[in-house]
Amino acid sequence: MSAQTVAVDAVGRPLPEFPVPAPLASHGPARVIALCNQKGGVGKTTTAINLAAALAEYGRRVLVVDFDPQGAASVGLGVPPHELDRTVYNLIMDRSVDYTQVLRTTAVQGLDLLPANIDLSAAEVQLVTEVARESALSRALRPALDEYDEIIVDCQPSLGLLTVNALTAAHGVLIPLECEFFALRGVALLVETIEKVRDRLNPRLQVDGILATMYDSRTLHAREVVARVHEAFGDKLFQTVIARTVKFPDATVAAEPITTYAPAHTGAEAYRQLARELVARGDAA
Repeated sequence: MSAQTVAVDAVGRPLPEFPVPAPLASHGPARVIALCNQKGGVGKTTTAINLAAALAEYGRRVLVVDFDPQGAASVGLGVPPHELDRTVYNLIMDRSVDYTQVLRTTAVQGLDLLPANIDLSAAEVQLVTEVARESALSRALRPALDEYDEIIVDCQPSLGLLTVNALTAAHGVLIPLECEFFALRGVALLVETIEKVRDRLNPRLQVDGILATMYDSRTLHAREVVARVHEAFGDKLFQTVIARTVKFPDATVAAEPITTYAPAHTGAEAYRQLARELVARGDAA
């Protein structure tokens, strides 16, 4: 009789069945997760949109904060940035603006958005002269915490003041990492920045995990990168990996998450698995 085959992840760890999260009796207070990587093009916005949509599928109330002046998360959730009267820029720069005045609902039930556009790029300069400039986002999000279960902040690809604001507001950091060696080089700098924010501004901050994105199991290069990340960060590497597929840009063009654009696709199931793994890690903490 042949031995039963055990499913393993990209580095050979046994892959458990991450359970479907139990329904919640009530909502809040929210856990704030910053999606950070100073390198662009690593799947950060794709992860913010699709992880949020998958968590919403599992009954969580989720708020996506588009904290990138390019407004990619807003576009990906069907909100054209150039048509906005108020954005997250107004929220962090004007104390009289409440988050509900900026809030947009999306086509995904349980998923809301605080949108951004190019106006946000001015905040980096304007915040420099503000008192407690690193805490502007934390202050702005405080009234929303009791209304949501998860708040996901999609950061811009830099380690500037906006990203420091996101890290100061966050409980955890999720680092999407493209499976190529150049992407590895910046992770040490990012982790150093996270440690500085933890020491000086936000003692509760922790790295929730590193997510391998744009993975191609057919290439030795991608497998070696994942192995190196596991060697350096151990169990901080999520067992879920996000494979490269054209369905992600297709879903972006359609302005919806892959979980609704192609619900049966392996990419949609990967983000559902990531949502289950994230919740399971939180329950185990």
